[in-house]
Amino acid sequence: MTNKMGRLALALLLAFTTWAAAGAAEPRKLPLTERDKGDIERAETYLNGITTLKARFLQISPNGTSVEGDAYLSRPGKLRMQYDPPSPLLVVADGTFLIVHDRQLGEPSYLPLDSTPAGILVRANVKLNDGDVAVSRVTRLPGVVRISMVQADDPAAGEITLVFSDAPFTLRQWQVKDTQNQVTTVSLFEAQNGLTLDPKLFQFQDPKFLKPKLNFNNG
Repeated sequence: MTNKMGRLALALLLAFTTWAAAGAAEPRKLPLTERDKGDIERAETYLNGITTLKARFLQISPNGTSVEGDAYLSRPGKLRMQYDPPSPLLVVADGTFLIVHDRQLGEPSYLPLDSTPAGILVRANVKLNDGDVAVSRVTRLPGVVRISMVQADDPAAGEITLVFSDAPFTLRQWQVKDTQNQVTTVSLFEAQNGLTLDPKLFQFQDPKFLKPKLNFNNG
């Protein structure tokens, strides 16, 4: 079980750090059709309209390992992915860092949120083809729109694809491809928008710094 969870944690960490690891290249912008631009605008409008979201998720790692859990999102800047037991994994975005913690492996990893693909989803103003992000392609299947993005100045550093249902236009999945073309997929279901979420969901407390409660009751 430990080896299996260790591989899952590694796959998760690689997925979230895809954009932090490669060298710079020339900025690029993909020529887009008017239909592409329309779908990108729809996606931006949808994402910017989300204040809070709660959903169940299914994550499938490159080696086929799957795990479920609860996802919480509060824009801007906040994300929590709480994995179901027996998985020891927890991911928290606290507005500044993305923290990936495996309770079995020990030390949590702190990543600058803006340097990770996950940061796109929780930005205050989501722009999918502007600044540091560039759309690499827009593809369509019956009832589905897929928008893939790369770092504008380093397209070889990996790719994130947001998958939307077309009617109604709703985020259903994201896929992160690393520099080795390994893909981690997260699918959402039972999503609820606009809920009041406890701010503590987006606060990470490292267990090794938690002090035990002292009992002063002499009775």
